[in-house]
Amino acid sequence: MVPMMNIFVFILGTCIGSFLNVCIWRLPRGESLVSPPSHCPKCNYLIQWYDNIPLLSWLALGGKCRKCKTGISPRYFLVELMTGYLFFLVWMKVMMTGQPASAAVPYFCIVALCIVTIFVDTEHRIIPNEATYSAMVAGLLFSVFWPELWLPHRKWIVPEWIISFMFSFGSMAVCILFMAAVSIFGKILFKKEAMGWGDVKYIGAVAALIGVPACFFTLLFGSLTGSLYGIFLMVFRKKKLRSAFPLGPFLAAGTLLWVFFGEIIGESYLELSRQITLKLGGGW
Repeated sequence: MVPMMNIFVFILGTCIGSFLNVCIWRLPRGESLVSPPSHCPKCNYLIQWYDNIPLLSWLALGGKCRKCKTGISPRYFLVELMTGYLFFLVWMKVMMTGQPASAAVPYFCIVALCIVTIFVDTEHRIIPNEATYSAMVAGLLFSVFWPELWLPHRKWIVPEWIISFMFSFGSMAVCILFMAAVSIFGKILFKKEAMGWGDVKYIGAVAALIGVPACFFTLLFGSLTGSLYGIFLMVFRKKKLRSAFPLGPFLAAGTLLWVFFGEIIGESYLELSRQITLKLGGGW
């Protein structure tokens, strides 16, 4: 039963990945996600269902349109494979840590948000509002229908869903306000946009789905790795300091690290803090 469920989750992920490919192509171009049906952008040939099977169709067609033989980007195959594999890893983590199956759903949403962010922001330097707003709404709805994902198991005077909703909404609001302040003061200090509003909304979406600690690690990891990438561009690519590059992929990488290793990262941070406190308290 368990192996069959693992296979099902992987297949589900590839199907979601197929939809994410539509989002990655259409959202930055302002196109509808439902109309027109999937078609070749070169010859407008309507893609039939048997040419739209995740992973298999791209391989069967040799990465080309059935009619005009125009090449189909390997990104389509990569996104489907990535989504399927990450869904599978999320499911395995949830099962191995003894969490309820419903705990996988917010993580599935985070994975989808991260993949859209990575590919769209890399190519178009934007994070679509449709992606971040949808994730925010999903996070708030999950807090209402599955409050156990946010709250410890105990008796509450107030209904659990109210407290859970307040946690989710409060986390989102705090992180958005903090990120907005960083963006505004960064622009004042550096005389240029230090962080786009898409990044601000992305952090808010992460907070609504999986909480404040994930956001601060995402911001720290994204800022550090983004800075290192900026230094690399200046040294080896001769880019100017003011040259812009997308921060979203680095934030998304930090989020995915937290999804899979958040407990280890949190415990390591607490242990490091304890050791530093002992050193400072007892002398070097």
